[in-house]
Order: sequence, then structure tokens, then C-alpha cells
Amino acid sequence: MEGGTGGRTSSALFAGFRALGLFSNDIPHVVRFSALKRRFYVTTCVGKSFHTYDVQKLSLVAVSNSVPQDICCMAADGRLVFAAYGNVFSAFARNKEVVHTFKGHKAEIHLLQPFGDHIISVDTDSILIIWHIYSEEEYLQLTFDKSVFKISAILHPSTYLNKILLGSEQGSLQLWNVKSNKLLYTFLGWKVGVTALQQAPAVDVVAVGLMSGQVIIHNIKFDETLMKFRQDWGPVTSISFRTDGHPIMAAGSPCGHIGLWDLEDKKLINQMRNAHSTAIAGLTFLHREPLLVTNGADNALRIWIFDGPTGEGRLLRFRMGHSAPLTKIRYYGQNGQQILSASQDGTLQSFSTIHEKFNKSLGHGLINKKRVKRKGLQNALSVRLPPITKFAAEEARESDWDSIIACHQGKLSCSTWNYQRSTIGAYFLKPKELKTDDITATAVDITSCGNFAIIGLSSGTVDVYNMQSGIHRGSFGEDQAHKGSVRGVAVDGLNQLTITTGSEGLLKFWNFKNKILIHSMSLDSSPNTMLLHRDSGILGLALDDFSISVLDIETRKIVREFSGHHGQINDLAFSPDGRWLISASMDCTVRTWDLPSGCLIDSFLLDSAPLNVTMSPTGDFLATSHVDHLGIYLWSNVSLYSVVSLRPLPTDYVPSVVMLPGTCQTQDVELSEETIEPSDEMIEYDSPEQLNEQLVTLSLLPESRWKNLLNLDVIKKKNKPKEPPKVPKSAPFFIPTIPGLVPRYAAPEQNNDPHQSKVVNLGILAQKSDFCLKLEEGLVNNKYEAALNLLKELGPSGIETELRSLSPDCGGSIEVMQSFLKMIGMMLDRKRDFELAQAYLALFLKLHLKLLPSEPVLLEELTKLSSQVEENWIHLQSLFNQSMCILNYIKSALL
Repeated sequence: MEGGTGGRTSSALFAGFRALGLFSNDIPHVVRFSALKRRFYVTTCVGKSFHTYDVQKLSLVAVSNSVPQDICCMAADGRLVFAAYGNVFSAFARNKEVVHTFKGHKAEIHLLQPFGDHIISVDTDSILIIWHIYSEEEYLQLTFDKSVFKISAILHPSTYLNKILLGSEQGSLQLWNVKSNKLLYTFLGWKVGVTALQQAPAVDVVAVGLMSGQVIIHNIKFDETLMKFRQDWGPVTSISFRTDGHPIMAAGSPCGHIGLWDLEDKKLINQMRNAHSTAIAGLTFLHREPLLVTNGADNALRIWIFDGPTGEGRLLRFRMGHSAPLTKIRYYGQNGQQILSASQDGTLQSFSTIHEKFNKSLGHGLINKKRVKRKGLQNALSVRLPPITKFAAEEARESDWDSIIACHQGKLSCSTWNYQRSTIGAYFLKPKELKTDDITATAVDITSCGNFAIIGLSSGTVDVYNMQSGIHRGSFGEDQAHKGSVRGVAVDGLNQLTITTGSEGLLKFWNFKNKILIHSMSLDSSPNTMLLHRDSGILGLALDDFSISVLDIETRKIVREFSGHHGQINDLAFSPDGRWLISASMDCTVRTWDLPSGCLIDSFLLDSAPLNVTMSPTGDFLATSHVDHLGIYLWSNVSLYSVVSLRPLPTDYVPSVVMLPGTCQTQDVELSEETIEPSDEMIEYDSPEQLNEQLVTLSLLPESRWKNLLNLDVIKKKNKPKEPPKVPKSAPFFIPTIPGLVPRYAAPEQNNDPHQSKVVNLGILAQKSDFCLKLEEGLVNNKYEAALNLLKELGPSGIETELRSLSPDCGGSIEVMQSFLKMIGMMLDRKRDFELAQAYLALFLKLHLKLLPSEPVLLEELTKLSSQVEENWIHLQSLFNQSMCILNYIKSALL
């Protein structure tokens, strides 16, 4: 449905830019070594694309182009990265663009194994296909019975030419020669499903990870088990061996723990507990380096270094985002470069819109930080605070004390956080007299000076605390501010007013200093959320009936009401100048309302409901977070760099679904000719020559064409040269000389022609000009537009010449002069080219003043013109006097 906007169904104001805070998911990473640059690179999957990081600094090197579906497995060789999505997989060159695509599987691909110039792919139906990479042709296809041998792992053993080892969910293993298409050997296994296969540093030795948590070190040449290890954390997810001289094996688990085993002593030497908060998706020891790369579904990529005496790994570098969906995001500071985000994983983090190296985590909220330091990290989980639901931040005094206040899910006390030190603050703010567990903090705000925090509770109480000392500074109202739960609190920019709203449907204005109620007003419905734009004093209220009310806190009246959402409004955001109000709703739409006009000017639909929306203080980006998404999505403000039509959208406007931006910055796509056809959306306004017949309208000619017509004789006298200019004589190529003993230059010959005539030819003046001819035509048909247009094209000297030639002495006639006066009368009647009519008439009178009294026809025309000029001027003079009076009053009155 196109509505009435020229067919536009996507957003005209916001374009997807990029996603922040996405680093890894549950797909195992891939490590590559670049022989050209002599560096290791690690590639992690983030949905429909993958990131490539330089291991040395963990800096982002490249982001691949997106594929149609989520990537389900990855692999890499020295030149290409392979990514499977659905039943198709592609080869990427330079970590970015697709160069080969392989189609042929019927089921989803879950294993990829590079094999020289070939690649092996296995789908969930246990169909194995070997492809030639560069021709994209099938070389061999093997089909296995899923009930007997369902492939779960694949490995190419070192030095085993043309051979692959397959592991199955049934527990058995098979060794195949893929060149001759023969099954060489079947290993009976251990009657437990195989989850991981890894080549050991020794030839013929392979590590087999099982569903039971066992790791079997097996010699496949003699089919002998060399050693067995067991971990009690569930199935083995991945295995890796150190190759820098230490016989250490690492095994990952679904709990996020990593076990480190000594292969010489055949024992567990260390445990890396909680290396990730979710299952270890992949772990890899870098070749001949004491570095372990791990990633997991907790959206984290970590590098551990083993340089201690006990063999335990310590965290060296990491890239980490939120491991659970976000609950709240807000821009921090005035430069628009940092976004604070709270998540259901209990952490508070800051993401930079400039570069990932500026990201930082403020950590988990801890109930008793000193106790955790005393007893170690083992007790940290039990004293962690619940997830943050609401927070407020103000950078004014961030270097002096805590600058962030946050309320937690189901908790009465609110925590303070220090942004500069990147840690939880010193205080937990709560009223001392309240001891009940069913009361929770529901709304928070910080004053613009950064000194006070205002906290609203579910009991209806609103308290003020000092941010520096944490001391309670009073409450609003005698007993409680509201009868219902507090849904929103806000303080104006000068700490004069405090605005609170409660679930009972009341909005109250309080004096901030003495806590006295100033005004109370009832709302049409219970409020859901509230936002104040401090610079303009505009308050936005989202109500439970899916409508939005906008109030002016100075007059305390509702100035705008918006309706159109079909679901709960989750969040509001103002543009920095306060002209736009942006709302995000559970109906999956983000709508932009123009406050001056009171209209909906933009709307776009998303495939996931937006939970939070915040606008950059500089106005360049809109940031959103969504249900079941871990990232922050940036949308660029199109109106900053291109012309955007802000026409109101009709009430029946139906937007189309817009895809969330990827982690790669979107490039400008060249629009096809079909998409750039002109529509009624962007019609340029063409101003008419005259807005109204009653309005005095000036011409568009520059002042130099008419302003100095009366002073042309003075200007000519000033510009007249004292002596005529002399043309410089050009020197001859060969300067002539007089022959003699002493060479002398010959004097130039004087060329004086005594017969040259100095009489001016007056034959040209005998002809009438085009202007005179058009005036004579105007006497007949009473149309003077052509004559006026000729006069407009002339300069001041040309105009004077034309008007001087109207008199009978210069080749004109009385009739032509009468016609000219009628043309001036026509201009005054239409009130167009008003200043030209005045200038032309003044010059005419100056040139022909001696002739006019002796001609009755011209006197009659001049009498008519005099009344017209006087009438127009009296009207204009009254308007000028009014304007001058108002200006003088404004300049002199004491306001």
C-alpha cells in the first residue's frame, strides 16, 4: 500500500549505517596465518557476516559482505574463507567479497574442510561432497546412512595424502581415501558420539572428543589408544594442542570452562573456569606461540597468554559485547561518540561510535565489592546485582564523583557508577526507613549539574540524594508523591522544577528546592514512560493507550497529542534541537513526529521490535536496540547530508520492513534510473511573478539597472577622461635604421590624412528603434508587455537613449510619448515592477519637462498617473510608518 507519499514506504529520514557491540556467536572461530604479512588472523561469525581481526592487537581488519542467511559454519585456508549458510556455501577473498558459490546440498551444511585445491562439505543428512574450488564443480559425492553413521566431525590427518577421518554421532570413525573413493578403515570407537577431532603434534596421533566428556588420544596408524582424559563439564566442544614446546592440550566445555592437560604426566594441570559465560565455541593455540584464542556465544573473543610458572592462562586481549539482550541504551556526553548500554547479563558497557578500541566495560554490579575482593572470584556470582532496568548519566562532574545512577530489576536500592574509573560506585541509594522487599526503584534521573539524583519507587515515593556523599536530601510530598508506582521523574535544566508521573495517571510539578507541589494535572491514560528535553522545556509522555502527549513545562499545558502506534511505546527520544520526537513501539515501528507542525513525518518498520531509541547530541545518528538482539544499531540522519522532504504522512501510511544494518558501514549505492524518477515527493517550489494582484511587487532586476537613472549625467561627467586615450604604437619586428657610419633609428612617418571627414552620419538616427515600434503597436492593441521587456534588457545608458528619442526633436512623436505614459499607467495598475515604473517615469519627466505643458494629450495622461502614484504611495507610506513605529518601540521600550 503506497498511501499518498509518491510510493515511498521506507524511511526518508534514517538510513541503516552499522551495528555496534557484535563480536562473536556460537560458530567456532577460524585462525589463519598470512605468509605475506607474517601475522595470524582470527575470523569470527556475527550473524550474516564475519569479522577478521589481527591477533597482534585484536584490531578489526575487515568485515565481510552479508550473505542471505545466518552463517552456520566456517573454515579457511591460506587464501580463502569459506562460510556456509543454509544448504549453500561461499568462498570469500580478501576477507570481504564472495568469489565462489557452491550449490548442490539439499540439507543444511554443518561441516567444512579445506583440502588443497578442493573443499569438503557435509550436511545434516550426512551427504559428503568434494568440490573443486576454482571451477565450482563436484569432484565426488559420498552418501552415508544417518541411522548407522551420522557424520559429526571431520579431520584431514597430517601426512595422510588424500585421506580424511570422519567421526559419527554413533561413536565409530572411518578413514577414507577420497581420491580412489575407498573406505580404508573403520574404528569401532567408544560407543559414545564423537564431538571433536583434532590432529596432535605427533604424526598418526589424533585427539577425539566425546559426548561423555572424555578426550581420547588415539594412534590411527595402529588403532591404539595412547591415553584418556575425562572432564565432568559435559561434551567436549573443541580441542587444541600447544606447539611451542610444552606438551599441553586444552579442551572446551559447554559450561564455559577450559581444561588444561599435561600429555607427559597424563594429568589435569589447570582449569580456566568461566573463561566464557556460555559454551566454548572454539579454541585454538597459535602455532609456536603461548597464545590461546577462544570464542563463545557470549559475544566475546578472548586471547589468553601462558607465561606464568603454574601454566595457567591469563587474559591478554579481548573484544567483548553483551551476552544477553539489552535493556537500556543512552548516549553519554555531548560529543555523540559514546553509547552507554545495560543488558540482561547484568553488565553496564560503553560502546564507541568511532572505533572499537575506545569500548569499555564498567563490569557487573556487585552487592559487596570488598567481600568479593577478600574471598576471590568464586563468590562473585552469588553477590552480583540483578540486571539494570533504568539508568541516568550526566558528565558534568564525572571527574569528581560518580556520574551514573541505575536501578536494578526487583531491587529497592539504586547503584552509582563511575564512568572515568569504569567501575561500580561507592554508594547504594535507598531510604533507610523502608525494609520491605516488594518495593523497587522504578525511575531515576540526575540533575544537569551532576550533584543530585532523583529516585522514584514503586510505592509512589520520590527521593533526592546527593551524588557526592550519598546522603538523603529529602522527599517530595508529605508521605508519598504518588498513590501509584512512579513511572517517570525529570528535573529541568536550572534545578527549578521537578516533574513526576505515576501509574494512577497524574502528572505533578514540584519545586525542586523546597519540595512543595506547584501543580498537578490528570492524564487521559496511565503513563508508560516520560522524557524531558531540558533545552526547550518540552516533556514527552508515552501513555498506556499507545498515544503520546507533549507538554510545555513553562505553561504546564499539553501542546501536542500524537496517536498511531498499535502497541506499547517502549521509548522516546528528542532530536537535539527539540523539533522531532522519535518513538519506538512494540508494533515494530519507529516513528518520527514533527513538533512544530504536529505531524508524522517519518516511519519505518523493523522485523524485531525496538526496545530503546536514543538520538545523538550532535544529531548525526539514531541508535536503537531490539528484542533478542545483542547489538546496538546506528541509523544515519539523512537530512544532514541530502535534501529530504518532510511532508506529513497520511493516516493510512503503511511502511515496509527495513533490514537492520550490519556490522559493516553501508556504502552509497548507485540508484537505478527507475528509483530516481521524479515524484510528487520532491517537487521544487516555483514562485509566481506576483503572489496577489493587490500586492505591490518589485522586479527582479539589480539596482544598477534603475537606481542611478536620474544621475546619469553626473556619473558621465565624473567618468569622462581628461584626455582621449592614446593607442600605443607597436614596434616593428626589424627596427628601421638610417645607413651611415653611426647607426641611427629611423623616425616613424606621420600619417595625417587632411581629407578625413569629422561629420557624424545621422542616417542611423532616422530609423525608429524597436522600443518605439512596440510603443506604436501598444497604442493600437493596448498591450505593452513587449515594450517593457525590451526596456528591462537595456542598461542605464540605453534606457536614457530610448527615452530621449521619444521626443519629436529626436525622431519620436507625441503619440509615442503618450503610449509610454500609458505603459507606465499599466505597470502602476498591475502593481508589478513598481520600482521600475517610478524610475522610468522620473527619468521621462526630467528629459521632457519643457515639452509636456504645451501638449494637452500628455497633460491629461500625466493627471491620471499623478492620482495613481499618490494612491499607491499613501498605502505604502502607512505600512512603512507602522513598521517603523513597532521597531522604535522594540528598540526603546523597557521590556
